[in-house]
Formats: sequence, C-alpha cells, structure tokens
Amino acid sequence: MRQDEVTSGGVQRVRDLDLWLSTETSTLVVDRLPGRAAYPRQSGPARLVTLLPGQIGRYRANFRFTVTTCACNPSWYYEDWLIHIANCGTRTDGFIGRRLDHDIDHRVHLYGGPRRPHHR
Repeated sequence: MRQDEVTSGGVQRVRDLDLWLSTETSTLVVDRLPGRAAYPRQSGPARLVTLLPGQIGRYRANFRFTVTTCACNPSWYYEDWLIHIANCGTRTDGFIGRRLDHDIDHRVHLYGGPRRPHHR
C-alpha cells in the first residue's frame, strides 16, 4: 500500500531521520548516521554535504526496512526520501524556484542489482 507524507521541521525532525546537523563557523555540515535500514547498510557516519552560508541542497535516498527481526516473517517496507536543506532563511517555495547548490543522490536498486537509473 502506497503512503505519501510531507513533513518539515528543524533539528529534531532531522535527527528522527538519522541525519545530524552541525556547524563549523558559518558552514552547515550534514551527516547521515547509521540507521535501521536493512538495505543499503551503512557501517558508520557518512558526510552528505557541507553547505556554505546561503546555499541549499537536496538529498535523495531509498531504503528497505524489515518489519520484524524474525526470519520466519520476512516482511518489508520501503522508503524513498527527498530532503531539502538550507543554510539560510528561505521561503516555502525557495527550494522550487532556485537552482540547487548541491544535489546528492544515493538511490540504489533495493535488491542489490545495478544502481538505479537517474530520473529528473
């Protein structure tokens, strides 16, 4: 069953997604922390992007999660993420009407095949 959700928020919402925001002087650093995804697995933190003042970026990724930890019930669900992050104040339409400074695409084939083709 398909379910779409649009959320917004600050630092706490980002942490709920296993992302970590930190600042180095006026630069915003975005790291992805190891999460509960069954695939693709991540062994440690990964630097996604460093945003200078005034920059915006987009992070795209997809994941496969297990519903239970029991091998007797191999139930899965999937998530496809599209996250916009700004190191500046921006209007609600600011991510649409402006060229991205960074575009990070970590979408993969969720069963270990070749990388997913890019769709724009």
